[in-house]
Amino acid sequence: MNLAKMLGFTEDAKLLIVHADDAGLSHSENEATFQALQKGIVNSYSIMVPCPWFYEAALFAKNNPNYDYGVHLTLTCEWEKYKFGPVLPTSEVPSLVDENGHFFKSRNQVKNNAHAEEVRKELTAQIEKALDFGLTPTHLDSHMYSVGAKPEFLQIYKELGQKYKLPVQLNRQLMEMVGLNAEKNIYKNDFLVDKVHIGKFEYFENGNLQSYYHEVFEELVEGLNVILIHPAFDDFEMQGVTVNHPNFGSEWRQIDFDTFTSDYTKSLLEKSGAKLIAWKDICNVMSKLS
Repeated sequence: MNLAKMLGFTEDAKLLIVHADDAGLSHSENEATFQALQKGIVNSYSIMVPCPWFYEAALFAKNNPNYDYGVHLTLTCEWEKYKFGPVLPTSEVPSLVDENGHFFKSRNQVKNNAHAEEVRKELTAQIEKALDFGLTPTHLDSHMYSVGAKPEFLQIYKELGQKYKLPVQLNRQLMEMVGLNAEKNIYKNDFLVDKVHIGKFEYFENGNLQSYYHEVFEELVEGLNVILIHPAFDDFEMQGVTVNHPNFGSEWRQIDFDTFTSDYTKSLLEKSGAKLIAWKDICNVMSKLS
């Protein structure tokens, strides 16, 4: 399938989704995401259903249906002092939580403790909660790509996409990042993102994160590119959420917001010749193929 051609572009077109993860995590995350959609070049986002600020993010989604949004399937809570757990009662998914009833902090803990059927139950419950709220998500993606903790979890992720007729964010690079053998876990009919562009801690640590984002527009490949960011404000709330966690912390997230709402970045997008598309466009293509 040549997605570009099916969307009316040339076969060698560079397609781009600028995507904001983690809506629902906090009020700061929500406000920055909303503004990045309204004022910047972000054109897609995803919502964390188990988080305390899900309701605000869901209200925005319902009231602004022109924006593209997905369900950010969540099995981990990486923060030191800010905690959340499953949508389901912990008695129904005991293998997904620590001794306090919160999600584990890391993918490795999920890998070593979670039972596949409980993963399926919880991720299904997150999608159903979004649907019950009246949301119409355009895709599924995964927080910390925790669905890649084990091949059987990745298979559940794909099956949920099929069940709900939604594309799932699937990419060799992300799978290899979490230690999965992409070649063994990608099948002929899987829809793949050609390249995911995401900042690394070394760029942030060296003060080069914004420069990396600017250079991304020269590195877009033919096919579907996704730039993954996490906009939020470096304010008191977000500093508390991300305390002692500079990797994707509040300062990093402020850089994401500033970069992707700036006029300079907008000019780089124009110069790149990339075609902005949304997950809903992919949904439409997939529905025609099914």
